Amino acid sequence: MDFTRTVLVRRMIRAFKPDPVPKEKVERILSIAQHYPSAGYSQEVAFVVVTDQARRKRIRELRDLRSDAPVLLIPCVSERIVHDRYHEPDKIRSGGKEIDWPVPFWYFDVGCSCMLVFLAAANEGLAASFAGSVGIFKPGILRKELGIPEHYEPVGVLSLGYPDHASNVPSPSLNRGRRPLKDFVHYEKW
Repeated sequence: MDFTRTVLVRRMIRAFKPDPVPKEKVERILSIAQHYPSAGYSQEVAFVVVTDQARRKRIRELRDLRSDAPVLLIPCVSERIVHDRYHEPDKIRSGGKEIDWPVPFWYFDVGCSCMLVFLAAANEGLAASFAGSVGIFKPGILRKELGIPEHYEPVGVLSLGYPDHASNVPSPSLNRGRRPLKDFVHYEKW
């Protein structure tokens, strides 16, 4: 599929067909997602793939997730891995100090990896959506349920599957329309 078309067909879908997603498709999607930009090439992002029906049901209950997707992907990020990387000889600053982090770039990295999942899913004829850490989401409960190491933070749940277009109701938020490019892009200064 053409890149522009892939970007434009990508949607946050909430209703999925019950059809299982072949493991090969999931692996292709995640192998693309592994090409996210990473601070110092620390590679601090990992995914938990959940396809077992009982476990998906449990995660939906823990998250108050209404998605019926046949695959749930839990993106996780480790701040510790980034800090460890920035203590290695090629990254340490003079005086033996780690750089000052003006913002937690590891969250940018995991977001980039998730976007690659969305695009790769669209390219495979699938759809994906994100349920973030809003509402009753408790990362510690999800970490325990899935055996995620303590230094990894689950940042949400991605639902993945074949879109059920007949059951999908577009979000009323879409009625707002997309902002004009002139409000999105500012040249030279704001």
